[in-house]
Amino acid sequence: MISVISYYTDLALGLVLAFLLLSLLVSGLNEGIVRLLGIRSKFLWAYLRDTLDGAEVAGKVPAVLRCLMRALDRFKGVGRWLRNRLADLLPQSGTGRSRLPATVLGVFAMLPFGRDPRPAFSAQPAPVESPPLAPAPGTVAAEAVAADMTAGMTADLTADLTADKTGDLTAAPAHGLSGLAVLSTQGIATPDIAGVGLADPAHGPGQADPEETGPSPSPSPSSSADPAQAGAQAGVPEGTDSGTQPVVPAGEGKSLAELLHERLQEIDHSTRGRTNIAQIPPSRFAVAMMEIATDMGGVERMMRDLDTLKSPLYRPLKAVWDRASHDVDAFRKGVEDWFDGEMERLTILYRRYVRWVIAVLSLTVTVLFGMDALEYGKSLLNDSAYRSSVAAFAQSGPDALAPLKERCEAGQDTYSCVTEVLSTPAFVQIFTHAPVAVDMSADAGPAWTWRGGDWWSRVSSPAHWPGYLITLIALLFGAPFWWDILRRVTGIRSRFSTPEK
Repeated sequence: MISVISYYTDLALGLVLAFLLLSLLVSGLNEGIVRLLGIRSKFLWAYLRDTLDGAEVAGKVPAVLRCLMRALDRFKGVGRWLRNRLADLLPQSGTGRSRLPATVLGVFAMLPFGRDPRPAFSAQPAPVESPPLAPAPGTVAAEAVAADMTAGMTADLTADLTADKTGDLTAAPAHGLSGLAVLSTQGIATPDIAGVGLADPAHGPGQADPEETGPSPSPSPSSSADPAQAGAQAGVPEGTDSGTQPVVPAGEGKSLAELLHERLQEIDHSTRGRTNIAQIPPSRFAVAMMEIATDMGGVERMMRDLDTLKSPLYRPLKAVWDRASHDVDAFRKGVEDWFDGEMERLTILYRRYVRWVIAVLSLTVTVLFGMDALEYGKSLLNDSAYRSSVAAFAQSGPDALAPLKERCEAGQDTYSCVTEVLSTPAFVQIFTHAPVAVDMSADAGPAWTWRGGDWWSRVSSPAHWPGYLITLIALLFGAPFWWDILRRVTGIRSRFSTPEK
């Protein structure tokens, strides 16, 4: 009875140890691929870009993908299923596209080899004074802000020209004149400027009236002392605190994601010129947002700028700000809790994609080593029985030699046969079914042997497929699961566990 229990204990330990070793191999391959392609950090910054800067403008779709889309449209059920799997590569709607992949193909094809969503690495610490907030280039928000700015400047310019013709210079909006520089940078034609005033388009330069060519009157001390009026003359909207920076066109400032990265540079290191940050503590994110709000002139001002930029971050932060009753400390804690929940959701989404890669790697390892779990379990039981026979032979003498000779080849020395079998247990035989095998020799060293034909005949044999399926399912549980099982079977205590008092 004791020997039977010993057999099954050896079987359980052998299977668990084999699954643990192969699971560690799968986890190592997966981690190597993730680190090599920078998938984890790209996944995080794709989410941050979508949340902070908004959707990006979909680029021009290649002709090959357009033809593929038309071909898939001809099929109903199958075509719709395939198109959903290729959602990250096929054309998107005119409202923009998300940087965060929606399929496994996008995670391990478009995200690693497409446009990198990560900010550029900088070895400098966080700057004392940040640049002004601007929409990220190539985003829907940048196009909307540029269109609104162009429309607003054109209306102000029209009002300026009308006021100049009527002679009522005080009726013109003050920020319309300063907006001419912005219009010129956007490629919009602007009228000639003489001094500070506007030239009458009905007159040439030599026919200008004295009022048009004369210098503008200097502001009175009383007017310059008014912060609201001074801000309006400087192009800052009314109600903005002194020293704050307004939203500028794309390319003349930094996006919100880049401003966030400025405050995380001290914990960053470069990976091919890009940031390698793959995890942001919620408390650090909340503090960074408070620092950005301080530079922008307060939380209220940041809310207005986020609304102007049509940032997706505006709605959750506005809800947190209202729930905090405009209390800064409560707002910081609310932002921390909100970002913590977002990171949990993002982690679940990331694991959902990675599990398919784990499945592919598990299948590859199973087929590569030809790991038949049923055959391996049988070999473990045979090894236990064989070792028991050897022990019996040592005690009962030559009469027990007959069962051992059955495992040896004809004419082979029994002692050499027993030594060879005992030195190559079933656990070592896991790696003897690969296409390339290595034989260790004390004299000649390692010798590599190609066994592709034997490997293929073993893989293509239907008799091994049930064992392969069991191995594949076992590897999907992961290395932590099998390590926990091994600890429970062997009684190994984790060094992280604290003894109960």
